[in-house]
Amino acid sequence: MIVKILGGIDVIIGLILILLGAGMSISNGILIFCGVILIVKSLLGFFHDFASWVDLIGGIFLLISSVFHLPGLIAILIGIVIMQKGGFSFL
Repeated sequence: MIVKILGGIDVIIGLILILLGAGMSISNGILIFCGVILIVKSLLGFFHDFASWVDLIGGIFLLISSVFHLPGLIAILIGIVIMQKGGFSFL
């Protein structure tokens, strides 16, 4: 049950990253909130697996993009990887 909830969070945050990379304006509060959630999720895995590192990179990217304008292609790629990781948690 908890895996499906965390997977749903991954899918939502991945969609936010893809929309951010496509040029949609997203408020800084949402970016910071989602970035903190991803970093906390990465600490659950204690950096033992690839998924924890993906969460950490995505969280850091969201926190940095709340301050600076970062390339959209990188946001789309990270968003796709996070959405894929979330989708596999539903299987």
